[in-house]
Amino acid sequence: MPQTGSRNLIFIVAYNHESFIEKVIARIPRSVISDPGNEVLVIDDGSKDNTFYVTDAIREKLRGRAKITVLKNPVNQGYGGNQKVGYRYALDHGFDRVILVHGDGQYAPELLDKIIAEYSSPAAPDAVFGTRMSSVKSAFKGGMPVYKIIGNRILTWLQNRILKCRMSEFHSGYRSYSVELLRRIPFEVNSNDFHFDTEIIIQCLASKAKIVEIPIPTHYGEEVCHVNGFKYALNVLAASFHFRVQQLGFLYDRKYDVGTDHYPRKASRYSSHSRLVEKIKPGSTVLDVGCGKGHLASDLIAKGCVVDGIDVIAESEIAVKLRRYHRIDLIRDMGSLEAVLSQNAYDYILMADILEHLVEPDRLLDMIRRHRPARSQPVVIASTGNVAFMVVRLMLFFGQFNYGIRGILDRTHVKLFTRKSFRHLFEQSTYVISEDQGIPMPFSAVFSENSRWGLRFEALNAFLLRLFPRFFSYQFLLVAAPLPTTNQILEMCEDHTAELRRDENRPRDVDLKIIRT
Repeated sequence: MPQTGSRNLIFIVAYNHESFIEKVIARIPRSVISDPGNEVLVIDDGSKDNTFYVTDAIREKLRGRAKITVLKNPVNQGYGGNQKVGYRYALDHGFDRVILVHGDGQYAPELLDKIIAEYSSPAAPDAVFGTRMSSVKSAFKGGMPVYKIIGNRILTWLQNRILKCRMSEFHSGYRSYSVELLRRIPFEVNSNDFHFDTEIIIQCLASKAKIVEIPIPTHYGEEVCHVNGFKYALNVLAASFHFRVQQLGFLYDRKYDVGTDHYPRKASRYSSHSRLVEKIKPGSTVLDVGCGKGHLASDLIAKGCVVDGIDVIAESEIAVKLRRYHRIDLIRDMGSLEAVLSQNAYDYILMADILEHLVEPDRLLDMIRRHRPARSQPVVIASTGNVAFMVVRLMLFFGQFNYGIRGILDRTHVKLFTRKSFRHLFEQSTYVISEDQGIPMPFSAVFSENSRWGLRFEALNAFLLRLFPRFFSYQFLLVAAPLPTTNQILEMCEDHTAELRRDENRPRDVDLKIIRT
């Protein structure tokens, strides 16, 4: 049964469907079409036949018994573009969800009440998709050509592998979205073509939307297919690969900047975080500059370290208990860091992937030198991306230099470093570098955490970067110690002099040859 009190938009996309549209509307269950909270929206996408006039006549005939709105695009928007208009209508008119129906009757309107009922469960989904692939035999009996069944299965299998999900079908046009989900995803920048459906699924997956699939019957009749199958398959795979590559930080498209943890935990044993944790002695006192949600701090605390953190996010977003947390925006108010440094002695100061976010990273390094407590000698460990990494060089060769959601070309990076320029930054800030090493690309993010193939590729990358670190290093990790400032040297000189004068064993009688009292 439909969910009581909910408002559902039954959105019918139509293009040259004058022969089908009346039957489609007639097949909508009475419990759905007569519910005063529901509305049927038909958008004719610039048809060349009488689809609009036939549908408008239906609207007039059912006036008082059903709420039907009929619109016609003056210019054909394409399958995806027409959906955008309908979803915008749902957003602007306060509906709870929108259910997509095709005007050619390929997807059974009789199942609308079943789709709406899925939202009445305590754990209501964000989206409900109809799937014809729960039974290949049923799809064949419903008239789906064999080549389409095979193509559907192959494409869905490939997309599941690429996108790390378990959808039974990516290519059904029978689907429903909660309006709240549509508010969270930038569907309006998607393609206007048929692979809009794939792009919006990717956005749903990226936003961690709860998707429920229900079996639906397959029907292939007299409807005219406007899809170029080969072009569609290429676009679908390109969209899926583009999203996966964007997750690595090498490409960027704003449509996929959805629900992404820009700085996830780097769990691989080859990662900069793992290497960094290895270098810190158990029980040390650590300042984690740019601690984020505490991925690095949690590993350090597990080693018995005492960790203070600095970042711009709210303390409630940090998933681990720090000794102290200082909410400081290093871009706009780096001066607030002075008190933290001068009042606390640290064994280690960590800057994992933080210096590239600062307009003047040398100011931070200078501040650490100037404001550390007297006689304190912290070890500074920093990591950054390598803009001369082989993939970035290859992209540049083909004219691509795309900033992304994370990685070497993170959109928030204002400084880019090579191995030489990263060392130069520390050397010019009067630090003594004791170690710098290359970090391989996080292939585990391509496959899955600690997957066999991911670790194999990372091991190969780790081997190659030993031979050619400037070319094969995805990141660099550097260990350095700040030399004292001249003020600190002068202060130490004065203290040492005072100690010498207080020394009971100092020479008492010094024979002066020239100066006489």
